[in-house]
Amino acid sequence: MKRLLFFFSLFLSINLLAVPFTLRNNSLKSIPLKIPGVMNPNLSPMSNSGVDLCVGQEIFCKIDGKKVLLLTVTEDLKDQTLKVDELIREKRKELKATKKKN
Repeated sequence: MKRLLFFFSLFLSINLLAVPFTLRNNSLKSIPLKIPGVMNPNLSPMSNSGVDLCVGQEIFCKIDGKKVLLLTVTEDLKDQTLKVDELIREKRKELKATKKKN
């Protein structure tokens, strides 16, 4: 009985750390993402994908053939809709600016 109670409380505590939010692709192209240890979703064009990820989970994408950290899940993402195509566009500009400095 103690084991059952332990696993139940562990399950609840893990779910309490999960942050529900939506990944939105407003572009006309599919966007492949990498979420290590969880999944590798392919966001279809003009679609939403609801996810529940733990705080600290990293989401990666490929930009110009390189794996790039797109975002790290935080509690403030709860119930938000993230426009992934715009995040990638901003990250691409950021990478180009960094490249020009070097």
